[in-house]
Amino acid sequence: MTSDPAGVDDFCRTDLPARPLGRLDGERCSVQALVRADSGLATASPVDRWLLIEQPGPWGRQALLQSRFDARVALLLAERAAREGVRVLLVRRPGDRLADSGRRWAYADSRPGREGLWWSVRTSDADLLTAPWDGSVGERAAGRTYLVCTHGGHDACCALRGRPLARNLPTAGPDEVWECSHLGGDRFAANLLVLPHGFYYGQVPGDGSLVVAAHDAGQVALPWLRGRAGLAAPAQAAQHYAREELGLLGVDDLLPMAVAPLDSPGDGTERWEVTLAGPAEAVVVVVESRPSPETVHLTCQATRPGRVRTWHHLSLVTRPVQPTG
Repeated sequence: MTSDPAGVDDFCRTDLPARPLGRLDGERCSVQALVRADSGLATASPVDRWLLIEQPGPWGRQALLQSRFDARVALLLAERAAREGVRVLLVRRPGDRLADSGRRWAYADSRPGREGLWWSVRTSDADLLTAPWDGSVGERAAGRTYLVCTHGGHDACCALRGRPLARNLPTAGPDEVWECSHLGGDRFAANLLVLPHGFYYGQVPGDGSLVVAAHDAGQVALPWLRGRAGLAAPAQAAQHYAREELGLLGVDDLLPMAVAPLDSPGDGTERWEVTLAGPAEAVVVVVESRPSPETVHLTCQATRPGRVRTWHHLSLVTRPVQPTG
Protein backbone atom coordinates (compact mmCIF):
# COMPACT_ATOMS: atom_id res chain seq x y z
CA MET A 1 0.00 0.00 0.00
CA THR A 2 1.17 3.53 -0.68
CA SER A 3 0.69 6.67 1.34
CA ASP A 4 -1.50 9.35 -0.17
CA PRO A 5 0.57 12.36 -1.35
CA ALA A 6 -0.16 15.61 0.44
CA GLY A 7 -2.97 17.56 -1.16
CA VAL A 8 -4.35 14.76 -3.35
CA ASP A 9 -8.12 14.59 -3.00
CA ASP A 10 -9.88 11.33 -2.11
CA PHE A 11 -11.88 11.42 -5.32
CA CYS A 12 -8.78 11.59 -7.56
CA ARG A 13 -7.00 8.43 -6.44
CA THR A 14 -5.81 6.15 -9.24
CA ASP A 15 -4.98 3.12 -7.08
CA LEU A 16 -8.54 2.43 -5.89
CA PRO A 17 -11.11 -0.01 -7.32
CA ALA A 18 -13.13 1.37 -10.21
CA ARG A 19 -16.40 3.01 -9.26
CA PRO A 20 -19.50 3.83 -11.33
CA LEU A 21 -19.13 7.22 -12.99
CA GLY A 22 -21.69 9.86 -13.86
CA ARG A 23 -24.12 8.98 -11.05
CA LEU A 24 -26.67 11.78 -10.73
CA ASP A 25 -27.65 13.20 -7.34
CA GLY A 26 -31.02 11.44 -7.48
CA GLU A 27 -29.32 8.12 -8.19
CA ARG A 28 -26.99 8.24 -5.19
CA CYS A 29 -27.39 5.41 -2.68
CA SER A 30 -28.49 7.67 0.18
CA VAL A 31 -31.15 9.37 -1.96
CA GLN A 32 -32.50 6.05 -3.21
CA ALA A 33 -32.55 4.67 0.36
CA LEU A 34 -34.70 7.60 1.44
CA VAL A 35 -37.04 7.10 -1.53
CA ARG A 36 -37.39 3.40 -0.68
CA ALA A 37 -37.72 4.23 3.04
CA ASP A 38 -34.92 1.79 3.88
CA SER A 39 -34.67 1.11 7.58
CA GLY A 40 -31.29 1.30 9.30
CA LEU A 41 -32.63 -0.73 12.21
CA ALA A 42 -30.14 -3.20 13.71
CA THR A 43 -27.20 -2.12 11.53
CA ALA A 44 -24.79 -0.84 14.19
CA SER A 45 -21.30 -2.34 14.22
CA PRO A 46 -20.69 -5.50 16.31
CA VAL A 47 -17.42 -3.91 17.47
CA ASP A 48 -17.65 -2.01 20.76
CA ARG A 49 -14.08 -0.69 21.19
CA TRP A 50 -12.32 1.88 19.02
CA LEU A 51 -8.95 3.44 18.35
CA LEU A 52 -9.41 7.00 17.07
CA ILE A 53 -6.39 8.44 15.26
CA GLU A 54 -6.28 12.12 14.38
CA GLN A 55 -5.08 12.18 10.78
CA PRO A 56 -5.81 15.33 8.75
CA GLY A 57 -5.58 15.32 4.99
CA PRO A 58 -7.17 13.06 2.39
CA TRP A 59 -8.11 9.43 3.05
CA GLY A 60 -8.22 6.77 0.36
CA ARG A 61 -10.81 4.02 0.33
CA GLN A 62 -8.76 2.09 2.91
CA ALA A 63 -8.32 5.10 5.15
CA LEU A 64 -5.57 3.89 7.48
CA LEU A 65 -3.44 2.41 4.69
CA GLN A 66 -4.14 5.17 2.17
CA SER A 67 -3.48 8.36 4.10
CA ARG A 68 -0.49 10.28 5.43
CA PHE A 69 -0.21 7.78 8.29
CA ASP A 70 3.01 5.75 8.25
CA ALA A 71 2.21 2.88 5.84
CA ARG A 72 4.46 0.31 7.55
CA VAL A 73 3.00 1.10 10.95
CA ALA A 74 -0.51 1.04 9.50
CA LEU A 75 -0.17 -2.63 8.51
CA LEU A 76 1.09 -3.63 11.95
CA LEU A 77 -1.57 -1.54 13.64
CA ALA A 78 -4.32 -3.16 11.58
CA GLU A 79 -3.03 -6.59 12.63
CA ARG A 80 -3.05 -5.62 16.31
CA ALA A 81 -6.54 -4.14 16.04
CA ALA A 82 -7.85 -7.35 14.45
CA ARG A 83 -6.32 -9.46 17.23
CA GLU A 84 -7.77 -7.30 19.99
CA GLY A 85 -11.20 -6.70 18.46
CA VAL A 86 -10.71 -2.94 18.19
CA ARG A 87 -11.92 -0.87 15.25
CA VAL A 88 -9.56 1.81 13.93
CA LEU A 89 -11.11 5.09 12.76
CA LEU A 90 -9.26 8.09 11.40
CA VAL A 91 -10.60 11.42 12.65
CA ARG A 92 -10.04 15.05 11.72
CA ARG A 93 -11.47 18.43 12.64
CA PRO A 94 -14.50 19.44 10.57
CA GLY A 95 -13.39 21.49 7.57
CA ASP A 96 -9.70 20.82 8.33
CA ARG A 97 -8.99 18.14 5.70
CA LEU A 98 -5.67 19.55 4.47
CA ALA A 99 -4.13 20.52 7.80
CA ASP A 100 -0.43 19.75 8.16
CA SER A 101 -0.51 18.35 11.69
CA GLY A 102 -2.66 16.42 14.12
CA ARG A 103 -1.20 14.02 16.66
CA ARG A 104 -4.05 13.16 19.02
CA TRP A 105 -5.44 9.69 19.47
CA ALA A 106 -8.04 8.13 21.71
CA TYR A 107 -9.19 4.76 22.98
CA ALA A 108 -12.96 4.37 23.37
CA ASP A 109 -14.92 1.59 25.05
CA SER A 110 -18.71 1.31 24.79
CA ARG A 111 -19.23 -1.93 26.68
CA PRO A 112 -22.00 -1.49 29.29
CA GLY A 113 -20.45 -0.49 32.59
CA ARG A 114 -17.07 0.31 31.00
CA GLU A 115 -18.05 3.30 28.84
CA GLY A 116 -15.31 5.86 28.40
CA LEU A 117 -13.04 7.68 25.96
CA TRP A 118 -9.46 8.72 26.71
CA TRP A 119 -7.39 11.20 24.63
CA SER A 120 -3.60 11.06 24.32
CA VAL A 121 -0.94 12.62 22.06
CA ARG A 122 1.56 10.56 20.03
CA THR A 123 5.05 11.70 19.14
CA SER A 124 5.16 9.25 16.22
CA ASP A 125 2.71 6.90 14.55
CA ALA A 126 4.70 3.95 15.88
CA ASP A 127 3.72 4.93 19.45
CA LEU A 128 0.30 3.38 18.83
CA LEU A 129 1.81 -0.08 18.36
CA THR A 130 2.76 -0.35 22.02
CA ALA A 131 0.33 2.05 23.71
CA PRO A 132 -2.20 0.32 25.99
CA TRP A 133 -5.74 0.20 24.63
CA ASP A 134 -7.58 -0.08 27.91
CA GLY A 135 -8.20 3.44 29.22
CA SER A 136 -5.16 3.36 31.49
CA VAL A 137 -3.48 6.28 29.70
CA GLY A 138 -4.71 9.63 28.47
CA GLU A 139 -7.22 12.21 29.62
CA ARG A 140 -10.77 10.99 29.98
CA ALA A 141 -13.31 12.95 27.93
CA ALA A 142 -15.84 14.55 30.25
CA GLY A 143 -18.76 14.49 27.84
CA ARG A 144 -19.84 12.81 24.64
CA THR A 145 -17.88 12.61 21.42
CA TYR A 146 -19.73 12.78 18.10
CA LEU A 147 -18.13 11.16 15.04
CA VAL A 148 -19.63 12.01 11.65
CA CYS A 149 -18.63 9.82 8.70
CA THR A 150 -17.29 12.05 5.92
CA HIS A 151 -15.25 9.39 4.12
CA GLY A 152 -15.73 10.46 0.51
CA GLY A 153 -12.97 8.10 -0.63
CA HIS A 154 -15.26 5.24 0.42
CA ASP A 155 -18.60 6.64 -0.75
CA ALA A 156 -19.50 10.07 -2.08
CA CYS A 157 -22.73 10.20 -0.04
CA CYS A 158 -20.71 10.17 3.17
CA ALA A 159 -18.89 13.33 2.12
CA LEU A 160 -21.87 15.11 0.56
CA ARG A 161 -24.15 14.56 3.55
CA GLY A 162 -21.61 14.11 6.34
CA ARG A 163 -19.44 17.20 5.97
CA PRO A 164 -22.29 19.73 6.40
CA LEU A 165 -23.50 17.81 9.46
CA ALA A 166 -20.02 17.78 11.01
CA ARG A 167 -19.62 21.53 10.46
CA ASN A 168 -22.99 22.44 11.95
CA LEU A 169 -23.57 19.90 14.73
CA PRO A 170 -24.49 22.02 17.79
CA THR A 171 -22.20 20.60 20.47
CA ALA A 172 -20.77 22.25 23.56
CA GLY A 173 -17.17 22.50 22.32
CA PRO A 174 -14.88 21.77 19.36
CA ASP A 175 -13.45 18.63 20.95
CA GLU A 176 -16.89 16.99 20.90
CA VAL A 177 -17.34 16.60 17.13
CA TRP A 178 -14.99 15.06 14.56
CA GLU A 179 -15.13 13.89 10.98
CA CYS A 180 -14.31 10.19 10.80
CA SER A 181 -13.57 7.43 8.30
CA HIS A 182 -16.00 4.73 7.20
CA LEU A 183 -18.65 3.79 9.78
CA GLY A 184 -20.68 1.45 7.57
CA GLY A 185 -24.13 1.80 6.07
CA ASP A 186 -23.23 4.31 3.35
CA ARG A 187 -26.81 4.52 2.13
CA PHE A 188 -27.87 5.84 5.53
CA ALA A 189 -25.68 8.95 5.25
CA ALA A 190 -25.41 11.19 7.10
CA ASN A 191 -24.10 8.63 9.61
CA LEU A 192 -23.22 9.56 13.19
CA LEU A 193 -21.61 7.60 16.04
CA VAL A 194 -22.08 8.87 19.60
CA LEU A 195 -19.36 7.79 22.03
CA PRO A 196 -18.71 6.49 24.60
CA HIS A 197 -22.02 4.57 24.62
CA GLY A 198 -21.63 3.58 20.96
CA PHE A 199 -24.98 4.59 19.48
CA TYR A 200 -25.14 4.62 15.67
CA TYR A 201 -27.49 7.01 13.87
CA GLY A 202 -28.35 7.22 10.18
CA GLN A 203 -30.15 9.63 7.86
CA VAL A 204 -29.58 12.31 10.51
CA PRO A 205 -31.62 15.36 9.48
CA GLY A 206 -30.65 19.03 9.46
CA ASP A 207 -27.85 20.03 11.80
CA GLY A 208 -28.32 17.00 14.06
CA SER A 209 -29.69 19.14 16.90
CA LEU A 210 -32.44 16.62 17.69
CA VAL A 211 -29.89 13.87 18.27
CA VAL A 212 -27.69 16.13 20.40
CA ALA A 213 -30.68 17.31 22.45
CA ALA A 214 -31.73 13.73 23.15
CA HIS A 215 -28.26 12.77 24.39
CA ASP A 216 -28.04 15.94 26.46
CA ALA A 217 -31.11 14.56 28.25
CA GLY A 218 -29.52 11.13 28.67
CA GLN A 219 -31.75 9.57 26.01
CA VAL A 220 -31.53 8.15 22.50
CA ALA A 221 -33.09 9.80 19.44
CA LEU A 222 -35.18 6.81 18.38
CA PRO A 223 -36.36 7.90 14.88
CA TRP A 224 -32.79 7.85 13.52
CA LEU A 225 -31.23 5.19 15.76
CA ARG A 226 -29.55 2.33 13.91
CA GLY A 227 -28.58 0.52 17.10
CA ARG A 228 -25.97 0.22 19.81
CA ALA A 229 -22.51 -1.05 18.90
CA GLY A 230 -21.44 -4.38 20.29
CA LEU A 231 -24.94 -5.85 20.44
CA ALA A 232 -26.01 -8.71 18.19
CA ALA A 233 -28.39 -7.57 15.45
CA PRO A 234 -31.43 -9.37 16.99
CA ALA A 235 -30.74 -7.61 20.30
CA GLN A 236 -30.52 -4.24 18.55
CA ALA A 237 -33.86 -4.86 16.83
CA ALA A 238 -35.56 -6.09 20.01
CA GLN A 239 -34.24 -3.18 22.03
CA HIS A 240 -35.52 -0.71 19.44
CA TYR A 241 -39.02 -2.18 19.41
CA ALA A 242 -39.17 -2.37 23.20
CA ARG A 243 -38.16 1.30 23.45
CA GLU A 244 -41.01 2.18 21.08
CA GLU A 245 -43.55 0.08 22.96
CA LEU A 246 -42.54 1.01 26.51
CA GLY A 247 -41.24 4.54 26.00
CA LEU A 248 -37.92 3.69 27.67
CA LEU A 249 -35.41 5.95 25.91
CA GLY A 250 -32.61 6.19 28.50
CA VAL A 251 -29.19 5.31 27.11
CA ASP A 252 -28.83 2.50 29.64
CA ASP A 253 -32.40 1.19 29.43
CA LEU A 254 -33.26 -2.35 28.29
CA LEU A 255 -29.81 -3.92 28.26
CA PRO A 256 -29.82 -7.42 26.68
CA MET A 257 -29.80 -10.41 29.01
CA ALA A 258 -30.12 -13.28 26.50
CA VAL A 259 -30.52 -13.91 22.77
CA ALA A 260 -31.87 -17.30 21.64
CA PRO A 261 -32.62 -18.50 18.09
CA LEU A 262 -36.09 -19.90 17.42
CA ASP A 263 -37.43 -22.27 14.79
CA SER A 264 -37.78 -20.30 11.58
CA PRO A 265 -40.34 -20.68 8.77
CA GLY A 266 -37.69 -20.91 6.03
CA ASP A 267 -37.28 -18.83 2.85
CA GLY A 268 -34.36 -17.08 4.51
CA THR A 269 -36.50 -15.85 7.42
CA GLU A 270 -34.93 -16.12 10.87
CA ARG A 271 -36.42 -15.58 14.33
CA TRP A 272 -34.99 -14.89 17.78
CA GLU A 273 -36.24 -14.48 21.31
CA VAL A 274 -34.42 -11.64 23.06
CA THR A 275 -34.62 -11.00 26.80
CA LEU A 276 -33.98 -7.44 27.95
CA ALA A 277 -33.59 -5.98 31.45
CA GLY A 278 -36.69 -3.89 32.15
CA PRO A 279 -37.18 -1.49 35.09
CA ALA A 280 -38.94 -4.14 37.21
CA GLU A 281 -39.37 -7.23 35.04
CA ALA A 282 -37.62 -8.86 32.13
CA VAL A 283 -38.89 -7.79 28.71
CA VAL A 284 -39.05 -10.65 26.20
CA VAL A 285 -39.25 -9.71 22.54
CA VAL A 286 -39.55 -11.99 19.52
CA VAL A 287 -38.12 -10.50 16.35
CA GLU A 288 -37.91 -11.76 12.80
CA SER A 289 -35.42 -10.97 10.04
CA ARG A 290 -36.39 -11.37 6.37
CA PRO A 291 -34.40 -10.95 3.17
CA SER A 292 -35.61 -8.12 0.98
CA PRO A 293 -37.69 -9.29 -2.01
CA GLU A 294 -35.75 -7.05 -4.39
CA THR A 295 -32.07 -6.36 -4.91
CA VAL A 296 -30.78 -2.80 -4.64
CA HIS A 297 -27.48 -0.95 -4.99
CA LEU A 298 -26.29 -0.61 -1.41
CA THR A 299 -23.56 1.96 -2.10
CA CYS A 300 -22.76 4.46 -4.82
CA GLN A 301 -19.75 2.34 -5.78
CA ALA A 302 -21.62 -0.95 -6.00
CA THR A 303 -21.27 -2.53 -9.44
CA ARG A 304 -24.07 -5.03 -8.82
CA PRO A 305 -27.18 -5.00 -6.60
CA GLY A 306 -27.54 -6.94 -3.36
CA ARG A 307 -30.20 -7.89 -0.84
CA VAL A 308 -30.74 -6.43 2.60
CA ARG A 309 -32.45 -7.90 5.64
CA THR A 310 -35.40 -6.21 7.27
CA TRP A 311 -36.42 -6.57 10.91
CA HIS A 312 -39.93 -7.09 12.27
CA HIS A 313 -41.44 -7.22 15.76
CA LEU A 314 -43.62 -10.29 16.42
CA SER A 315 -44.36 -10.09 20.15
CA LEU A 316 -43.43 -8.42 23.43
CA VAL A 317 -44.23 -9.67 26.94
CA THR A 318 -42.85 -9.03 30.42
CA ARG A 319 -41.83 -11.75 32.85
CA PRO A 320 -40.55 -11.74 36.42
CA VAL A 321 -36.76 -11.81 36.60
CA GLN A 322 -35.61 -15.28 37.58
CA PRO A 323 -33.43 -15.28 40.72
CA THR A 324 -29.87 -16.42 40.28
CA GLY A 325 -27.85 -18.76 42.44
